[in-house]
Parts: sequence; structure tokens; C-alpha cells
Amino acid sequence: MANKLPTFDRLINPLLRALEALGGSGAVDEIYEKVIELEKLPEDVLAQLHDQDKSNQTEVGYRLAWARTYLKKYGLLENSTRGVWSLTAKAKGVGQVDPQEVLRKVRAQDAKGGEEEDTKKPPEQEEWKRDLHAILTQKLDPAAFERLVQRVLRESGFIQVEVTGRSGDGGIDGRGIARIHGLMSFHVLFQCKRYKGAVSPSEIRDFRGAMVGRADKGLFITTGTFSPGAVKEALRDGAPPIDLIDGSDLAEKLKELSLGVRRETIEVFRVDGGWFESV
Repeated sequence: MANKLPTFDRLINPLLRALEALGGSGAVDEIYEKVIELEKLPEDVLAQLHDQDKSNQTEVGYRLAWARTYLKKYGLLENSTRGVWSLTAKAKGVGQVDPQEVLRKVRAQDAKGGEEEDTKKPPEQEEWKRDLHAILTQKLDPAAFERLVQRVLRESGFIQVEVTGRSGDGGIDGRGIARIHGLMSFHVLFQCKRYKGAVSPSEIRDFRGAMVGRADKGLFITTGTFSPGAVKEALRDGAPPIDLIDGSDLAEKLKELSLGVRRETIEVFRVDGGWFESV
């Protein structure tokens, strides 16, 4: 499998092509899906995790993160605080670059600036997400994880949220009603899985089969990831819709709702030399 995995420098040009195909900008997930589509990466490669015990990030996702980092330092990419990456004016019409030239130039810049390349922790990989992933997958038991999902849904505006978790119920772990602006509501069945790997298309199909005729929508929540086939199955035309929340989405939601994740600010003091001159 290792031989099938593209190195991060081999993903540099596919990344540029993906952004071109997306109109010049895209969120991380959009870029990831487009690269997969363009490169036709097989499921077994996409299922490989970078660090199964500490993260739900795939190895391809990890290497794409490095490709983005290098292209940003090279001046062809920029990113906003909202996590959207876009081509810079310098990148317009470039088409493709020499990956080895990108590596040489960026590493020379880093060496000149006294920076050391950290091959274990790309800038985008936030430590709190890795810590959270470890807690969710290693310390919480399945019942506690179901209660956590119940709390998240309630805090997100769902009402009548009930955890059922009955065996033989097609994997349905609970139900609730999603209220939209106080005017509309949808009956939702949800399934939550503490996974370290990727959810497969068959698991999506099984969940859909269990929910048919019982709800307006389905919601599948996992601490892991969803394989490209699972994503396609969830969005299949003519089938009851299923929304997907992977480990990264769940972490962001917990941060947004301040559930087990809190923001810490650090005061930084600097001396104002000019002030003392006026004493």
C-alpha cells in the first residue's frame, strides 16, 4: 500500500489542478475530494490513516496539508481564517510547477529564516483536535459517546432528542426533531460510531435501509472519516438523504458549542520604551 501512496510533493500539481477546477478556491474538504477525483486514488489508499491512535486524518489528507503549506510558502496559495484556500495572483496561469523546485526554494527560505521543518506536525494540525480524538476514541465508552451526541444535537437546536441504541435496529442510535428557524421541522434518525478508520458505503446503505419510512433525514456521526464511496452513497440521487459528520466536523462543533473544549487566552506584555522617555 505504501507504494501506492503519493508523496506530498507529488500532490503539489494535483492540488493546483483541483483548485483550478474549483474556480480558484475551496475548503479543505472540497480540495481533498477534488484531488481524489482527479487522481483516481483507490479506496485502500484513502482508508489509510496517518496516525490511528492520535488522529482521524487520512495519510492522503496529511500529505495534502504539507502540499498546501509548501505552496503557500512558495507564494501560490493563501488561506483565510475561515479555512478557505485560494490561488494567489502569482498562481494565475501557472498551470503546473516543478515540485522539486518548490521544495528547494521553500527549504532554503526556512533555513535562511532559522526555521526548522517539523515533519510530524504541519501548521494546520491543531494539537487540541488530536487530544480530543484520543479522548473520544479511547476514554469514552459507546454509551457516553451517544450521550455526548445527544447533548450536541440539543445544543444545536434539536428537540425531543432520544437515545435508543436498541440492538437489531439497523444501527439506529437515536432520534430527534431538527427545528429550522422555528418554522419548519424534520424528523431525524441518527447513528453515532466511535471509529478510528473510515465508514464504508455498506454501513451507509444499512443505516438508510433501517431509516426508510421512519424519518425525513438521517444523520451519521463518527469520530473517524467517511470513505469517498460512503460520501457518494449518502448523496445518492433518489435515496433518502443522509448528512455526514466526521471526526473533524464533530471537533469543530464541540469547539463552537464550548462542550469540553474551551478557549484559553494568554496575556502578552511588552515594554513601551517610548513611554519612559516622556517621564
